[in-house]
Amino acid sequence: MQTIFIMIKCDLGKAYSVADELVQDVEQVSEVHSTSGQYDLLVKCYLEDGADIGHFVNEKIQTLTGIKDTFTLIAFKAFS
Repeated sequence: MQTIFIMIKCDLGKAYSVADELVQDVEQVSEVHSTSGQYDLLVKCYLEDGADIGHFVNEKIQTLTGIKDTFTLIAFKAFS
């Protein structure tokens, strides 16, 4: 599995509806957090090994209503 984090900037007043749609409709989404600062949401996603991250973000995330901008981080290793 590949883990990615997507920081999302929403249209004004749309963060909660975007978060709800991500949780309900995008099966790869594990967690959605509301954040302060430059971005409104932080989304943790698990993708299958070999999945095209660019296509996933462009086709499944950026096309959702209310999303203005995204910034994607690829995680290499989780520590516990």
